[in-house]
Amino acid sequence: MTASEHPGAGKQPLPAGFLKNPVHLLAFGFGSGAARVAPGTWGSLAAIPVWLLFFWLPPWAYWVVVAFAFVVGIWLCGRTADDLGVHDHGGIVWDEFVGMWIALGLLQPAFGLTGVIFAFVLFRLFDVVKPWPISWFDRHMPGGLGIMFDDVVAGFMALGVYYLATLWLPAGWL
Repeated sequence: MTASEHPGAGKQPLPAGFLKNPVHLLAFGFGSGAARVAPGTWGSLAAIPVWLLFFWLPPWAYWVVVAFAFVVGIWLCGRTADDLGVHDHGGIVWDEFVGMWIALGLLQPAFGLTGVIFAFVLFRLFDVVKPWPISWFDRHMPGGLGIMFDDVVAGFMALGVYYLATLWLPAGWL
């Protein structure tokens, strides 16, 4: 179940000192997931400055970083969800970080603000609306893998639409 299926998931106060634990701090996107309103959106935005630290890598290295973040995220998100007692607490946004990095995958090494905004909007659209198959993964995959996987699929769907847009739009628009 998602945070949206748990009334108040992500709205309840965190235990005192919760974000002092490095596992929880990462799962909460360096604190961005602690936002009371739209934590997934804030987490997706917070992923962009972190992305700037590695977007310039050669494509093979970029995707190794993203794959590593995904694998680590399975554990981070699962552990944090277990500690909170909520399967997919709205504040757990490491999955948004990885999904955004996937959606931004075509922007490296060519960087453009319009492209970043477009990738962000596409990712948030897929993550919020959850069209099939995202909705299926969101409902049927348990634990940390389930928390991560629907956002990974949303990231790849955003990446696919981004790629198609680069084929249709005039050069330099994205």
